[in-house]
Amino acid sequence: MTALISAEWLRLTTTRLWLWGLLAALASGALIGLLALVGPENFTPPLPGLDTAQGAQVVLGLLGLTTFVPALLGTVAVASEYRHRTITTTALFAPRRWTSLAAKLVAYTCGGLAYGVLAAAVAAGSLFGVAALKNVTLGLPAGTILASLGRVALTMAVYTLLGVAVGALLRNQVTALAVVGAYFYMIETVLMLVPGIKVVYPFLPGGATASLTGFTYLAEAIADQTGSAAASLLPAPVGGAVLLGYALVAAAIAVAAPLRRDIG
Repeated sequence: MTALISAEWLRLTTTRLWLWGLLAALASGALIGLLALVGPENFTPPLPGLDTAQGAQVVLGLLGLTTFVPALLGTVAVASEYRHRTITTTALFAPRRWTSLAAKLVAYTCGGLAYGVLAAAVAAGSLFGVAALKNVTLGLPAGTILASLGRVALTMAVYTLLGVAVGALLRNQVTALAVVGAYFYMIETVLMLVPGIKVVYPFLPGGATASLTGFTYLAEAIADQTGSAAASLLPAPVGGAVLLGYALVAAAIAVAAPLRRDIG
């Protein structure tokens, strides 16, 4: 198993995917600095400034909205093997298919964690740098900010795992990307717009992520637009447990499902 994980890690680091991941992580982190430089008070609608806890939390929470990016990278990493037929070679070296799938899950989850740590580090540096440049005292203590960014980094690792699982299950790269993209961009948002159905939102991956990162702006904005009460998010530890549960179930299905079907 160790050799398979090493092989998958080598595959990841010797293709262009790691470069796209690096650029995406840097861009995600730098986006926080850009938003901080603009200032939440200049958003539309205006929000409290960085010198308030709410304003600082909104800027931090926006990084959580980019967690779908490592999910897409994880989907591409696995689905592309079926597209280019390299999965056949993998099966020849690892006839027990569950071992190669498990190795992919481990390797790419580690890659997702590295992505999250880099994005969080760039975001922290950008945020503190902008605060110093503007001579603004952030509304949250440094320890709270770093803890929040750490949770976002862990969330990105979990989402990478989910992306790998989707890619392994659907196998068609275009379909897998469409499903992941549509889910994060449309489905959960639509559910929040439906008064009777939005009660399930806190238990979905997006709702669990929002509770874990403390980013409630999206739910509150939709509530303002619809004139209804915002969806009540779960406590952060519970949200983290729900998100981890999704990842574990997806990983189990991704390992078990391919055992019963042809890879050709």
